[in-house]
Amino acid sequence: MTANGQEDMPWIDEASPGDMRRVVQALYRVHRLIGVITDSDALLARIAEESRSVAQAEASALILFDEKTQELYFHVALGESGDQETLKEEVRLKLGQGIAGVAAESRTSINVEDAGKDGRFYRAADAATQFQTRNLLAVPMLDHDKLVGVLEVVNKISAPAFTTLDMRVMEMFAAEAAVSIVNARLISELVRKERLAAIGQAVTGLSHYTKNIVTGLSGSAELIEMGLEDGNIEVLRRSFPVFRRSTKRISNFVQDMLSFSKARAPAHEKCTLGEIIKEAQETFADLFEQKKIDVATDISGVNGPIYVDSQSIFRCMLNLLTNAADAVPRTGGEIKVEARSINENIEITVTDNGAGVPQKDRDKIFDPFFSTKGAQGTGLGLAVTKKIIEEHGGTITVEDAPAAGALFRIFLPAHTPPSPETIG
Repeated sequence: MTANGQEDMPWIDEASPGDMRRVVQALYRVHRLIGVITDSDALLARIAEESRSVAQAEASALILFDEKTQELYFHVALGESGDQETLKEEVRLKLGQGIAGVAAESRTSINVEDAGKDGRFYRAADAATQFQTRNLLAVPMLDHDKLVGVLEVVNKISAPAFTTLDMRVMEMFAAEAAVSIVNARLISELVRKERLAAIGQAVTGLSHYTKNIVTGLSGSAELIEMGLEDGNIEVLRRSFPVFRRSTKRISNFVQDMLSFSKARAPAHEKCTLGEIIKEAQETFADLFEQKKIDVATDISGVNGPIYVDSQSIFRCMLNLLTNAADAVPRTGGEIKVEARSINENIEITVTDNGAGVPQKDRDKIFDPFFSTKGAQGTGLGLAVTKKIIEEHGGTITVEDAPAAGALFRIFLPAHTPPSPETIG
């Protein structure tokens, strides 16, 4: 140690100005790579390439430690000769096996000047890859003394063996690689946990929603069975609308899941917006009647036919209408559907006189599985609607209605027939 407590570094004094310039430039490039490359595999491949370049080696490898099997495996293998893929697929080392295994077990760097004379050298790797190792340098990758793997460079090109300078530079690169690997693993684990939590939350919500529908189906089915046994037409008349609404809800639920699960290019066709809206209203006419909801439609501002995927837009209108029906008050519920042509676009608005969408929820209202209805909603309807509208090249937004409640506004490029390229 020197008087100021720093490690004595004679290898710096031995390095030529050209060597130091090459090292500094390589370290600078690696630091920049860590800042701009978000793909950990791509970053590690670049670090291995920089290691090979700065050490002037024929080949390089990043060998990772598998804590479960207590083995080392080749994650990145770069070289101008030899079967590097075989190395990655077939060669695994125990701790203490081969130069890399010894470096990993001892947590120290190992510089081998003549691999053929070193009893620790693992010759099976050369045999598997048809590569001849003359000399190599293995440096452990550590994170707070925890083994991450080994950085290895093989066959010095410009000299008989790797130098002390090469070893110290590789130790710096190994430290950078270790940090990158640990950070990537932490991020991956965090994403995995968040994904599992989101899936659990979604499954819980969907299960509650499905359970409510099935309860309605079971109850109305029992009443229908009683009515049939007793010949009671009045019981049948009261029970069948509930049964029909429940079957429609489960059907819509399944259709929403199918629509959300995969991307789909709209099948544009010439159609009439009024017929789509009318069909959506008629689908839940008994619901509107039961809740005494007044549904008004004004599409007088639409000029001529439109070119959209009619089934998909029907699904959107169905979701918006049922969403509005759930939002309106128990008495005096009002829903208004309006549409008009604006240049080459169609604007559709669906307004209700419910409580509206709180400002804090407007950024999330179209997110999948986000619902303000508790077990009464799936959180899929508006997400599917947004997906369909965007697949058409349109937009959907939510805002306050002029009087009270929510207003959903859709813009669709619907007046121009799609080009053959778009249709295909």
